[in-house]
Amino acid sequence: MGYGAIVSRGAATTAATLSSAHYLCRGVTTPSSTPPLLPAALSARILIQHGKLRRPGTAAAGVSGELLQDAGATALVFGGAYGLVSTFDNLTRRNIIEQKLSRKLVHIFSGLLFLASWPIFSISTGARYFASLVPCVNCLRLVINGLSLSTDEGLIKSVSREGKPEELLRGPLYYVLVLILCAIVFWRDSPVGMISLSMMCGGDGIADIMGRRFGSTKIPYNPLKSWAGSISMFLFGFLVSISVLYYFSALGYVELDWMTTVGRVALVSLVASFVESLPTNGIVDDNISVPLASMVTSFLVFGW
Repeated sequence: MGYGAIVSRGAATTAATLSSAHYLCRGVTTPSSTPPLLPAALSARILIQHGKLRRPGTAAAGVSGELLQDAGATALVFGGAYGLVSTFDNLTRRNIIEQKLSRKLVHIFSGLLFLASWPIFSISTGARYFASLVPCVNCLRLVINGLSLSTDEGLIKSVSREGKPEELLRGPLYYVLVLILCAIVFWRDSPVGMISLSMMCGGDGIADIMGRRFGSTKIPYNPLKSWAGSISMFLFGFLVSISVLYYFSALGYVELDWMTTVGRVALVSLVASFVESLPTNGIVDDNISVPLASMVTSFLVFGW
């Protein structure tokens, strides 16, 4: 082989190598002289909290803001609860409404207003405990007055049937314990607590009022209960429950398929109304049996 051929082959090989190198170099991006928008050191320190990105500098401020919001909401609910009881106490003392009606209206509105106040609390995990402080304080008041360690005539008249202090340790105490349970265990993420409180406050409360006024026709298996009371409990318990669920759904706390939700709530209302109509007054209080039946049935049909 001649020298010219060797040179030609070498030149061809060199050209091919240069061409390949040029081809590879075209895929390599020249490092940019512009610094990245978010340094890696800072990216690693970003906190993910409640689905939102928060920098460490704002995390403490966020927690502080949530505490202030929850403290303010608690104070507001305390004021509302005190104002509600005081209002009906004054109406009773002025003989504008009778004592039994006043007691049932407190039964209805205090629980439902407590339930409606949940959205004003923050998104923190401790918000439910702040909210439960209100019924916890009421629970303490009931125990103190029920044991006659102190005497609050307005409280006794507004929530007891016969004006006896020991009555506070039964139905009224069970009532606030259910409020605490629903706030801590279910809160605003589950329809179970919402429906249970709606049935206990709205359904059972209306049943007593309607039964006293229009309850001439008694249920065959319980002469202390009437068809008017049971039917009213079913209807109002259903309507109040649907209204509460719509309220929390509109605020984005729960997502529901309304075609199935209506039937499920009707079933819960039917079960709770039947349990309320049973002749078990001397065995278990309605403030235990009704919310318990509602919780079990709601959990079975909703699943959370």
